[in-house]
Amino acid sequence: MNSLSNALSISHLAFPANAGSLESYIQSANRMPMLSEAEEIDLARRFRNEDDLDAARLLVLSHLRLVIAIARNYLGYGLPHADLIQEGNIGLMKAVKRFDPERGVRLVSFALHWIKAEIHEYILKNWRMVKIATTKAQRKLFFNLRSLKKSLSTMGSDEVHVMAQQLGVKPADVIEMETRISGQDVSLDPTIDDDEDRFTPIAYLAADNSLEPSAVLERKEYDRLHNEGLLSALSELDERSRDIVTRRWLAEEGEAATLHELAAEYGVSAERIRQIEVKALQKMRGALS
Repeated sequence: MNSLSNALSISHLAFPANAGSLESYIQSANRMPMLSEAEEIDLARRFRNEDDLDAARLLVLSHLRLVIAIARNYLGYGLPHADLIQEGNIGLMKAVKRFDPERGVRLVSFALHWIKAEIHEYILKNWRMVKIATTKAQRKLFFNLRSLKKSLSTMGSDEVHVMAQQLGVKPADVIEMETRISGQDVSLDPTIDDDEDRFTPIAYLAADNSLEPSAVLERKEYDRLHNEGLLSALSELDERSRDIVTRRWLAEEGEAATLHELAAEYGVSAERIRQIEVKALQKMRGALS
């Protein structure tokens, strides 16, 4: 059969939009004919040169079984198989979009990286509510450690050093990642029974109400009134009293003038400056009240 006509015949196969169950989907995917190298190149060129979406669709459909096979290897993380397949399919579509038929590499080899990358990202985002690995090195260590560990039990010192040597990392990195993997998420306010003696974490975590909207607005209003009142009280003073109070009480920290400095400037005694200050503050208190 001519390679192009064989490829075109695939487009008439009915792949159900709603397979009804995961098993039905897998059976439908496995019925999709596999492409020869020549067919694959023809379709990839049509998609790249002519933006032929039907050609891209055929490339995706013929490789769905690859995604299913890869996703099956990640079932140990406790995530739904269907979700793993769905994320892998996203990776497959990205691979088809970037595939260059002139490089002499089959799509199946090229797509492996993209499929695994999408599945890895999904696992890291959803396996725990708190992200378990945030850097590229941590992601690599996470999956390598998960695959190499023989059991879920905590590793001993000797096993940690052997594992670190195999993975080319520091023992401390292995210990940290194992701690993250073995740790469990704790709900702050889980559903509990009627036992009044039980407490959830939310009950004993210190509450910070400083950022509560009404508290923020209250503080802003207080500051506004305080500043307006202060300016109004200062305006009631004569120029010398206002200058003394401002330089003694409203200056930046460490820059406040001393009584002797002001006394030398105004040509009076330090005691006189103190008396003016006391009188001015009393007048301001009356105005603020």
